[in-house]
Amino acid sequence: MCGLAGFWDRRCVRFEPAIFAMTNALRHRGPDGAGYWFDGRHGLALGHRRLAILDCSDRGRQPMFSADGRWALVYNGEVYNFAELKARVLEATRGSYPLVGGSDTEVILGAVQTFGLEESLRQMVGMFAMALWDRERAELHLVRDRLGIKPLYWAWHGQVLLFGSELKALRNYPGFEPEIDRRALAGFLSRSAVGGAHTIYEGVYKVRPGAMLTIRDPGKERGEEHRWWRAEEVVALGVRSPFMGDEEQATDELERELRRAVGQRMVADVPLGAFLSGGIDSTTVVALMQAQSGRPIQTFSIGNAKARYNEADDAARVARFLGTEHTSLIVEPSDALAVIDRLPTLYDEPFADASQIPTFLVSQLARQKVTVALSGDGGDEVFGGYNRHVWGPPIWEGMSRVPAPLREQVGRALLWLSPGQWEALFASLGEGALSPGARVRRLLDGVRELVPGASSSSPEPAPFTPGRLRLIGDKLHKLAELLDTPDAEDLYRRLLANWPTGHLAVRDLQEPPRTWSWEQEPQVASLAERWMYRDLVGYLPDDILTKVDRASMGVSLEARVPLLDHRVVAFAWRLPLGMKVRGREGKHILRRVLYRYVPRALVERPKMGFGVPLDAWLRAELRPWAEELLRPERLEREGFLHPEPVRAIWREHLSGKRSRAYELWNVLMFQAWLERQHPTRSRRAAGHSPGLTQMDAPSMVGRR
Repeated sequence: MCGLAGFWDRRCVRFEPAIFAMTNALRHRGPDGAGYWFDGRHGLALGHRRLAILDCSDRGRQPMFSADGRWALVYNGEVYNFAELKARVLEATRGSYPLVGGSDTEVILGAVQTFGLEESLRQMVGMFAMALWDRERAELHLVRDRLGIKPLYWAWHGQVLLFGSELKALRNYPGFEPEIDRRALAGFLSRSAVGGAHTIYEGVYKVRPGAMLTIRDPGKERGEEHRWWRAEEVVALGVRSPFMGDEEQATDELERELRRAVGQRMVADVPLGAFLSGGIDSTTVVALMQAQSGRPIQTFSIGNAKARYNEADDAARVARFLGTEHTSLIVEPSDALAVIDRLPTLYDEPFADASQIPTFLVSQLARQKVTVALSGDGGDEVFGGYNRHVWGPPIWEGMSRVPAPLREQVGRALLWLSPGQWEALFASLGEGALSPGARVRRLLDGVRELVPGASSSSPEPAPFTPGRLRLIGDKLHKLAELLDTPDAEDLYRRLLANWPTGHLAVRDLQEPPRTWSWEQEPQVASLAERWMYRDLVGYLPDDILTKVDRASMGVSLEARVPLLDHRVVAFAWRLPLGMKVRGREGKHILRRVLYRYVPRALVERPKMGFGVPLDAWLRAELRPWAEELLRPERLEREGFLHPEPVRAIWREHLSGKRSRAYELWNVLMFQAWLERQHPTRSRRAAGHSPGLTQMDAPSMVGRR
């Protein structure tokens, strides 16, 4: 795991100041050394920060060159099948290609020289982002892995191409001051993340998952994007060639795929462990790790001092059963609150998935003992684990039977009373199991299951995510917001939105918000599968994987995600929906694999989850901080948000009538980011957190 940066400027004659600044902005991603190289003939500069995982000697340092000198590479990530790929290179070249080290980087270069770039990518199993310079043809290729596990950004600064693992690398190029994209801001306020190929800045983009951006002449053309891997083709192939065996055979095959994926991700020359929440996904990964290890593996979990949000005890029970060497930490509110000041620097652009806080804390805990940690992320997207996959289709089926005008009238009626008034009304109806109030509460459980970002299918919520809409009034208001949805497409978008009307708070918004889009959506039979596909190509890379990458790399920890091995993903799409979503249970086939390693009773339980009690914090510990960021005079002066809609949800939240914590968190994360990253637009100046962008002397500089 590393960080890369670079630029291409045909007019450049002195590259050192710019490439040093860009590369060292990524020091947290690679604390073990830095390397630089400059092609003086063409004006291309490459920089690299190294986190040594395989072959920690100098033979693994980057930039690295192919044996024939044609290809120069800076690369972030891991290729897990590098040993197999190495054997193929040696076989194809009859042993003549000089592979002298033990790193996967030289194997990538050997494969590219031997098989060509695109064929090599197809043979690679792993997570990666790379900049590959073809010196013979003077072409630059920016490549991202299939599912977007590793990030890669790029932009034009006049006729200069900039690229890097994080936005802070680009911002450290002298004179580069991109404008904030108000359409991206509007989309962020709704979804908590900037989606798709866009970023918070105008003219700054992400290389899309499974894509390659090729640039041949920065003075004349803007680059050509090519998709070397497409999720829609994998889904279509799964539909055309479904798995024909029974459920037991499917479980056998999935277990084999998962064991291989986990085993390949256990290869490292540094200490390795795993995150363990005690839920289905992380327990599956840890169980398969321990089954393939000759000694106890290191596992890590955190819990909250408030029992409502504590899952550390569950993780500890799983760890004892599996025999891992377990480390847990009970986090006090002060520990979590201390992280908030680091978030704008960690995430580089506004990001408001509140589970970013505990994800950072567990990464910080793990980094005290290991350099690599396996994670269970991806299980929900691949195996149908979110509540929207389980509850969404039947609820939409029921809603669609009611005429839209009638649904709209019911929705308006539900809004006549405030959430607090609804709660008082149902309290008066009684709390007994057979009381009217209790029956309605059970009916509304389905609404809670569909809350944006809420926990995954019972009994396994998404890791570190608190339950939302605890009050029945909040549930009714959420139901009212969904009742007027015209179609399933709109319902899905609303289910992902924390603040569906957040775009109305953006000043001078001339065009519609930037939202997630799905190109060439595959033809699948069910609504649940359509939503699973959208989560795989949208929500997963833009939210989940962004959260994990920045939180882990912020402490120089490599996080690996075996459930997102592309072979596992392909096999999952060959399975019928009924093997993934069955009744009220998601991830059915994944559970069957897990039950071969742990008793069902050990993981089948109502999940409390380690969440972030934003609702209470914003009324107490965080209130002064939030009040300062949300002052109407400040909002007016900054010029991005209308004060009134923001102040309205702030007042409503403080009154206790309704929780607006997650809408407010979106606003607060933008405001905190603006204050930190663009202090001249904010009330007071603030710099980057110490240690993330400081300069240090280059350890390797090359010029050819």
